[in-house]
Amino acid sequence: DRRRDCAAAGSPIQPIIKDVGEVYSRLLDHRPVIQGEIRYFVKEFEEKRGLRELRVLENLKNTIFETNERVLPKCEQAMRDNLSETFKRLQAANAMIQRLQEKECEARKVQADKMMAREEKCIAHWEEFMKEQQNKRAEVDEEHRKAMERLKEQYSEMEKELAKYVSF
Repeated sequence: DRRRDCAAAGSPIQPIIKDVGEVYSRLLDHRPVIQGEIRYFVKEFEEKRGLRELRVLENLKNTIFETNERVLPKCEQAMRDNLSETFKRLQAANAMIQRLQEKECEARKVQADKMMAREEKCIAHWEEFMKEQQNKRAEVDEEHRKAMERLKEQYSEMEKELAKYVSF
């Protein structure tokens, strides 16, 4: 180390190293400035604000204590009272809803039974109608057959009579 200092002391590089150190301390070393700002901030904070924060914290502590000791137990008791009443009301409402659902289910079942009865009645009516139609068709077919036979007989008689006149 001494050799360097001695060698650097007599050399022309020493002023350059000194200038570089000065530039570094001015441009890059911010510790003195920051320490001064911190001292100024602390001084201003202590002088101007005083004990205001302490009073605010004391008020907050008192408010929290009062809330924990008085307000919270009252709220808990009111909640328990109202919660039990609300629970009873919910149970009653649930029972009413169950009864309504049962009634609705029964009504749907009755309606489904009525619908099935109507459908069966309609099917029976349709089958009866179709039987009637078949009977009527059979009657019409029979009448048509008889009419055809009568016409055949009539035409055969007319041919016989015509055959008598043709022989003239």
